[in-house]
Amino acid sequence: MTTRAEILKAVAKEKVRFLRLQFTDIMGVLKNVEVPRSQFGKALDGQIMFDGSSIEGFVRIEESDMLLVPDLSTFRVNPWVGPDGTRVARLICDIYRPDGKPFEGCPRLALGRQIDKAKKMGYSMVAGPEAEFFLFQKDDNGRTLVETHDVGGYFDLTPVDKGEECRRDIVGVLESMGFEVEAAHHEVAPGQHEIDFKYAEAMECADNVATFRFVVKKVALDHGLHATFMPKPIFGVNGSGMHTHQSLLTRQKKNAFYAPKGEWQLSKVALGYISGLLNHAKGFVAVTNPLVNSYKRLVPGYEAPTNIAWSEKNRSPLVRVPAKRGMSTRCEVRIPDPAANPYLALATMLAAGLDGVEQKLHPGAPVNKNIFAMSQREKRRLKIGALPGDLSDALDHLEKDKVVIDALGEHILEHFVRAKRQEWHEYISVVHPWEQDQYLHEY
Repeated sequence: MTTRAEILKAVAKEKVRFLRLQFTDIMGVLKNVEVPRSQFGKALDGQIMFDGSSIEGFVRIEESDMLLVPDLSTFRVNPWVGPDGTRVARLICDIYRPDGKPFEGCPRLALGRQIDKAKKMGYSMVAGPEAEFFLFQKDDNGRTLVETHDVGGYFDLTPVDKGEECRRDIVGVLESMGFEVEAAHHEVAPGQHEIDFKYAEAMECADNVATFRFVVKKVALDHGLHATFMPKPIFGVNGSGMHTHQSLLTRQKKNAFYAPKGEWQLSKVALGYISGLLNHAKGFVAVTNPLVNSYKRLVPGYEAPTNIAWSEKNRSPLVRVPAKRGMSTRCEVRIPDPAANPYLALATMLAAGLDGVEQKLHPGAPVNKNIFAMSQREKRRLKIGALPGDLSDALDHLEKDKVVIDALGEHILEHFVRAKRQEWHEYISVVHPWEQDQYLHEY
């Protein structure tokens, strides 16, 4: 754990002039309050206030003052150096009320509650996300064009992959901020990329995703490109997912999912966890896939899951168990997309999994056939359900799922659902070009 004294020593050594106190709002947007050197001590003591009424879904204007309480272990010095040699550092914060009570609308604290629940059960969650993104060109006026910078495909090399230099710079920045990057490559669609970093315990993982999204956008901008984590920016090609590998460790740091003599070498804990994910998928998909656009990705034919099932081998079901066992035993949840609030996504998935463990559920046999090629009759026979088809349907399921509701808490649930209902209402009220092309002359 980084101490207050160590941070003050580091900021002096690194010539840090400003400290960014970062936090994430309910919608998953990264926010920050920046303080100068004279306020560093006050910031480290959690005494910096901000106006919570100005943040979507936080508090009303008559109760606006909120405290930023930093997690000192998240201290990092940004690699970018100003013209005068000064630098900016950051700390990731939790939100508290002025009386010192945790703010019920803080997504990071919501994840913390589920981490504490797992700890009481004897487990800690580790997760490794695979966040994909697109790089688009900009015109001479700086406006983003829905045109990719290349025509590359999966694992392509330069000169086809013109984003390679940008990807390398992103990796360099991430590594300078303490990330252990495992792989970086071009994805299936033109202009689409993926950078994988090492798994971590749940809170660090969510912090890493938030930092990752900021770094990707900043470096892309430096290269004259626009990076987007929009799940499906282009019709007819694969969308961007955030497949999340996850498992539970015991207090002795052994993998709780591995059982050499168990079914499929999976423990009862693993099978229960998978069952919980499957049982609550309809409930948490509004959180892991929070945009109207998210459901344009979750359609057959583009490798994204639409079926509630699990598998050892193929990638068509919602949950896949990779072949490795031992400490690498894990499940991969293939629903989430990179627009999700990482704290709430991990909180709801962890809550779902723990519910399955608590109830000692069993998911049944894995479905190792390609579900996309199955008939509806065969799906019914195997009891394979379908995910909600749009955001409105997903919100309906969310409001009926007590486990997911409890994981979010009433404050986050209320403000999240209200904002997303409004998003859906605006979407269905707009006359889209497809409708004009389809109906204008026909009727």
